[in-house]
Amino acid sequence: MSPTMKRHLTEEVLPPATASHDEQGTTLSESGRKIGGVILDLQNISLSFGGVKALTDISFNVRKHEIRAIIGPNGAGKSSMINVINGVYHPQKGNIVFHGEQRQSMQPSKVARQGIARTFQNIALFKGMTVLDNIMTGRNTKMRSGLLANALWWGKARNEEMEHRKKVEEVIDFLEIQHIRKTPVGRLPYGLQKRVELARALAAEPNMLLLDEPMAGMNVEEKQDMCRFILDVNDQFGTTIVLIEHDMGVVMDISDRVVVLDYGKKIGDGTPDEVMSNPEVIKAYLGTSH
Repeated sequence: MSPTMKRHLTEEVLPPATASHDEQGTTLSESGRKIGGVILDLQNISLSFGGVKALTDISFNVRKHEIRAIIGPNGAGKSSMINVINGVYHPQKGNIVFHGEQRQSMQPSKVARQGIARTFQNIALFKGMTVLDNIMTGRNTKMRSGLLANALWWGKARNEEMEHRKKVEEVIDFLEIQHIRKTPVGRLPYGLQKRVELARALAAEPNMLLLDEPMAGMNVEEKQDMCRFILDVNDQFGTTIVLIEHDMGVVMDISDRVVVLDYGKKIGDGTPDEVMSNPEVIKAYLGTSH
């Protein structure tokens, strides 16, 4: 089923209700998904590298269980923003509030422990390792046994690894990559490598998933598969997703809200329809043909 068909099916079951709320205050998105309260709030974020301003006074939030897209031209600051959320970059100004805890910057190790996982614009897998072993590395934050016990594969370490492998096999089944589980990643086509990278992120059981151009370089069929998996991760696991993507058809079809950056500044923020009709966004990014 294509993403468009899936969204239309959802809308037939539950009509659009952007501003409606249930008894617990949960908002219903245009796609019919139940969106919770704000779990990540970025406040007046500014980031510079020497004299180059990558981000200037940017504020937006992410709500529980939504799919939040970040779009904009090349060099707009999208990946820099993901790296701020992920703790790779530390902004010179602004605050980040994650699950009610305020800080100026995030620490990568703490980010991982708090349940934020990510994929990368340029695939960052271990090409000589098998698909299974690559995905197993996503379980590192869940491992508790010591180095010696793991090296000897003894006692609790053995039982723990068996549990981790069970979780990894579940992810492999979910993403339909059973047939390549023992294949070295370097031998796989690009589209499957992207899926393996998603699998590694999911193995960490994140409550928030950051996707940096998950469909870059894919053909139409591969994009349809990736859209389906992203929607299923959001629907079945309840995972909040923040994604960067250049394919506007994909963004407008699967996103609940979209923030638009241009030259490191925010020029738009709202539902897909609101962003599509924003004159400044059209001029800077979408173009009159859209």
